Amino acid sequence: MPLNFLTADHAPVVPAHDADRPLPHEERARWRRPYRLGPWRVAGAAVVLLLTSYVLISAVILAMAGQLTGAAVFAAVAALMTAAALRALRMGVWVSGAGLRQVGPLYTVTLPWAEVAAVRTAQQPVKWLGLPRTVQGQALVVERARGGSALRTQLTTHNADFLNRPEAFDRAADVIEGWSAEARGAQGEQGAR
Repeated sequence: MPLNFLTADHAPVVPAHDADRPLPHEERARWRRPYRLGPWRVAGAAVVLLLTSYVLISAVILAMAGQLTGAAVFAAVAALMTAAALRALRMGVWVSGAGLRQVGPLYTVTLPWAEVAAVRTAQQPVKWLGLPRTVQGQALVVERARGGSALRTQLTTHNADFLNRPEAFDRAADVIEGWSAEARGAQGEQGAR
């Protein structure tokens, strides 16, 4: 079973005559994460899944000992841990021809490109690995067209995907900004018609 959400989709090799297109891609309707998961995010999910296996073993032992209530509680805890690990792997920014989607631990925000006013990088204090400690770094800021408020900061140089990988952050930010610019350009062409 392929786990498509673990890897970034990469654009196919483009012939030289099509190189002037900013974002060569085939399936614009498909939601894709334009960057690879970082090692910190994958390692955190792996540790949670490892601990989940111990909780499941405890549930089996309790069930064999006749403690069905305890076994059910441990099985429910294991299910919650598995769901949390999978959600952690889904977290991030996703793009498609329809818009931009931010997936967080307990929320998902989807904005059509018409509602995205700007996508830019900014130098600002950012959370280190999502913890309360803040450090100076770069963040991808997505501003809404209505109200001008920005979405929660999801991509930073110090989150689980880009810690100690500033060049990967720059590439991801450039790709997301490119999707936004292309979508706004397409909307401008439609409005001119």
